[in-house]
Amino acid sequence: MTGLPVEMAALLGDWRFYAAALITALAGLMRGYSGFGTAVLLAPAYSVLWGPRIGIPVMLLMELAVSLQLLPKAFGDANRRVILPIGAAACLATPVGAFILLTADQDLLRRFIGGFVLVFGLLLMSGWRYNGSRPLPLNVAVGTLAGLLKGATGMSGPPVILYLLAGPEAAKQHRANLILFFATIAVISVIPPAIGGLMGWMVVAKALVLLPVLLCCVPIGARLFHVIPDRWYRRAALTFLVITGSITLLI
Repeated sequence: MTGLPVEMAALLGDWRFYAAALITALAGLMRGYSGFGTAVLLAPAYSVLWGPRIGIPVMLLMELAVSLQLLPKAFGDANRRVILPIGAAACLATPVGAFILLTADQDLLRRFIGGFVLVFGLLLMSGWRYNGSRPLPLNVAVGTLAGLLKGATGMSGPPVILYLLAGPEAAKQHRANLILFFATIAVISVIPPAIGGLMGWMVVAKALVLLPVLLCCVPIGARLFHVIPDRWYRRAALTFLVITGSITLLI
């Protein structure tokens, strides 16, 4: 017995799998509720458990699956005039960021991911928002930054989330905008790691075993969107983001 079966059997006997499963469940609830949260929780957590060159490709495969799961219902509600230019720029910049993932020091990259998540969580907690207009050149600039981050760290969300949440749209359209953006970039983001040789059996096994946890929790989170007040969810989710970023930075 070789390849995928061996990797899956070994994973089930590793305590890190159960830690990853718990964090994956929380990420699924957050993603279903808000439209984001998969990468900003899983990228730092998986990087601590397995290192960035394993953890980030695992997260990218799972992000692709959950984005496709949420996309059909959100597509009609999204502001495609804003989102598609951001997504296109992000897709073009992602391979450049992936070069950093393939070549950077892994410990340094993990700490950068942790620090980035920590700062992002604190910014959201502070209530700061970009309050300017959203012209096409700025959309492209934000998308380019998001693509570089996606390729290097697996996290394209922070600049896009801060940028889009400044808009006048209702919560339902904010959520749809984020889902459409993440679906757009998710397809492209798995290609550079695959070409770079990072999508081996070890990565595929982890993604296959953890993916059912994520896919089961996303619809639960989507239902909670209609039940739990946003301020309760927001406080808990942002606190968890800050804790995750701090642990990743310090370990």
